[in-house]
Amino acid sequence: MSALPVGAFEERLEQYGIERSEEARAVRVGEKESSEQAAIVARYADLFTRNQLDALRAAEEEATGAEQESVARLRLECQEGLVDRELAEREDELENALLAARVPFNGDELPLRTAQARLAIEADYRRRDGLGAAVIEVSASFNDERRSLLAARDELEAMVTGIDDPVARNEAEKRVPLRPIADAVDTARVEGTQAFDPSRERWLDRLLGAERDDVPASAHMAWIRRLSPLEATYTKERSVPVCLSTLRAMGFDLEAEKGIRPDLEDRPQKAPRACVIPTDPPRLVHLITRAQGGLHDYEAFLHEAGHALHYAGCDPALPLAFRRLARDHALTEIYSFLLDSVAREPGWHAEHFGLDDAQARENADGASFSNTILFRRYSAKLGFELEFWGRFRRDGGTPGGYEERLTAATGIRYPAANHLADMDAGFYSADYLRAWIRAAQVRAHLRREVGQEWWRLAGTGDLLRELFREGTRPSTEEIADRIGYDPLDTGPLVAEMTA
Repeated sequence: MSALPVGAFEERLEQYGIERSEEARAVRVGEKESSEQAAIVARYADLFTRNQLDALRAAEEEATGAEQESVARLRLECQEGLVDRELAEREDELENALLAARVPFNGDELPLRTAQARLAIEADYRRRDGLGAAVIEVSASFNDERRSLLAARDELEAMVTGIDDPVARNEAEKRVPLRPIADAVDTARVEGTQAFDPSRERWLDRLLGAERDDVPASAHMAWIRRLSPLEATYTKERSVPVCLSTLRAMGFDLEAEKGIRPDLEDRPQKAPRACVIPTDPPRLVHLITRAQGGLHDYEAFLHEAGHALHYAGCDPALPLAFRRLARDHALTEIYSFLLDSVAREPGWHAEHFGLDDAQARENADGASFSNTILFRRYSAKLGFELEFWGRFRRDGGTPGGYEERLTAATGIRYPAANHLADMDAGFYSADYLRAWIRAAQVRAHLRREVGQEWWRLAGTGDLLRELFREGTRPSTEEIADRIGYDPLDTGPLVAEMTA
C-alpha cells in the first residue's frame, strides 16, 4: 500500500481522531455499554502502515523549524496507530469486561464504576473500607490481562520505534529526561514533610473521625479529597454557578465558548473521574464531570475548565499537530492546575460562600492539604513506575515498591493489587508533576505581574488567552523559560506547600 502525502495523511488522521474521541466519550459518560474502538481502527488501517511511517520519517528529516515538529507529531501518531491496530480488539475486550464487572456490596451488586463513585459519598468509615476492598478485589481480577496488554504494547512499541528500553522510549517522545523530574519532586516532597505530617493527622482526624485506622486505606481517598464533612457548604447544586462566576472574574465566559460542550449528568456507568476530551479543537471540546457534592466538585470543574479553555482557545488556523496533538500532556495540565488552585485561596471561599476570615482560611487549608497529598502520591508513583518499567523485561511487571512508596509518601495505604489499575499510559505521572512545578511558577509570576488576587483579576485571563492561542505547540519547559524559571525549580511549589 502506497503512503499518503503528509497533507492527506494529516487530513485523514484528523477524522480518525474525531471518531475515536467521540467513541471514547460515549463510553466514558455512560451513553454506551460497550466500546467499539477496534472497528474504528480497522476502518483507518491504511493510515498505519510501515510505508506510511517511513514516508513520515523521511518528510520529518527534510523539514525544518515548526514544520519539522508538526510532521514529527504526525509520525508519533502513526507509530501509536501501528500499535493500536494490533491491540485495539483486546483493549476493547478489557474495557467492556470492566464495564460489565459488578461489585458485591451490602446485599447488592454495583457496576464497578458506580462502586468507585460511591466511595466518595459513603459516609460510614467501615462500610467505605469494605466497599474499597471489594472494588480492588474485582478490579485486580483483571490484572493478568492488564499485564499481558502492557507486555504486548511494550514489545510492539519497541519494534516500531527501534528503542528497546521503555523509559528511554518515553523520554525520546517527550524530549525530556524522566529521572531528574523524579529526583526534583522527591526532594520537594522531603522538604515539605515537616509541614505535611501534622497537617495530615489533623485533617485525617477531621475527615475520617476518631474510629479511623492509623494508616487508612486508599479506599478513603475519594472521601478525603471531597472534604466530605464540608459538603453542606460546598453543595453539588452550586458548583457550576460558582465556578462559572469564578471564571468570569478572570475574564472567561465559559458559557459563551461555542466549542466547549459540558456533560454534567450523573449516569450509572459514567466514569467518576472528570476529564476533557478535545475531539476537534477549537470547534468541539467536551468537558465531563460527575458532581457528587463537596469541594472536590468545584476543584474538578475548574481543573477541567483549564483544559477546555486551553483547547477551545487555540488559533483555528493552526495545523492539527498544534491544535490537538502533543508529545505529552504537561502543557495543558499547567492551566488545569492553575485554575483548580483557586480553591486554595481563602478569599475565594469568603467571597462565594459567605464564610468569615477564619473559616475561609481553614477551608482553603483543607484544599491545600488535598492538593499536597495528591502531589506526594504522584511523586511516589513516578518513582515506582520508573522502577516498574526498568525491570519489566525481567519480571513481567511486579508490584514491588508500589504499596511501600505510596504509603510512606502519603500516610495512606495503597494496596499492591492496585498497581496496574493505577498506571496511566505514557508516564502521565511525570506530566502531572511537571505541571505541578510549572503551575506554582506561573502563580508566582501572576502575583508579580497581575496582582496577589490574580484569581479574580481580568489580567489573568488576558495573559492565559495569549498562551492558549498557541495550542499545544510549546512545551512546559518553554513556558518556564519565558517567565524566568528553571524547569525543575520547585522553590515556588515547596513555598506553597509549606506556607
